[in-house]
Amino acid sequence: MPEESSVSQSPSVNQTGRPGSGIDTSVAHNARIWDYWLGGKDNYVIDREVGKRIREMVPHIDAVARADRAFLARAGRFLTGEAGIRQFLDIGTGLPTANNTHEVAQSVAPESRIVYVDNDPLVLVHARALLSSAPEGATDYIEADVRDPDAILTRAAATLDFDRPIAIMLLGVLNFVQDTEQVQAIVDRLLDAVPAGSYLALTHPTIELGGEGNIEAMAYYNQHATPKICARSGEEIARLVRRLDLVEPGLVSCAVWRADADGALPAQVPQYGVVGRKP
Repeated sequence: MPEESSVSQSPSVNQTGRPGSGIDTSVAHNARIWDYWLGGKDNYVIDREVGKRIREMVPHIDAVARADRAFLARAGRFLTGEAGIRQFLDIGTGLPTANNTHEVAQSVAPESRIVYVDNDPLVLVHARALLSSAPEGATDYIEADVRDPDAILTRAAATLDFDRPIAIMLLGVLNFVQDTEQVQAIVDRLLDAVPAGSYLALTHPTIELGGEGNIEAMAYYNQHATPKICARSGEEIARLVRRLDLVEPGLVSCAVWRADADGALPAQVPQYGVVGRKP
């Protein structure tokens, strides 16, 4: 079963939103659909309707959501433990659930500093759940769009030291930028801003790896939800991270990336995962 959200949910938020919050409860939104697939409660009727229909088209969609979340935990432990990273820039945070980036990182190194970035008003409502830092470290939340990396970098500098290595987390967010050239420019701008020894962790849906059903599902999603989504091939994703030295096992399904450390190797899902180091 999907893991339950760690965020308590009041009926007023779950059904109607909050006045002046900017939350449109009449249109399904990816962050809330994702929360529904993870078994959370921070979603509305419209999100559940769209989420159920997509599940009919892609029966393993819940497994994709769980695999992406598990990748975050494994990548976070690697980055904090083996790689020694103490600063994280998590762009496209999504709704808080179990194993948020600061929880993973600070469980290994309490002094870790994390900046979260998202542009969904509902994530802002729950940002307090992302700011419960260990006293030795720090967390911050920035309301901003991945399409504006300069604004993100400027504001993140209040918490992160850009003269020291930083792990950039882009999990399931670049698929909301349709133009691949723009995506490449975003990744390059972020990498330009961090020093050698920094890392980038990325996940992205694909129609490869058994993801042929994503074609129909994404077409339906784009007609009934926001923001619009797209898939990319392994070749396209490899180009995005061409400047990096990839951590073994390289670009693979996020479900199997270093999953042997957690026990038996699980079935792959149509969502790529990769971690790379800036030389």
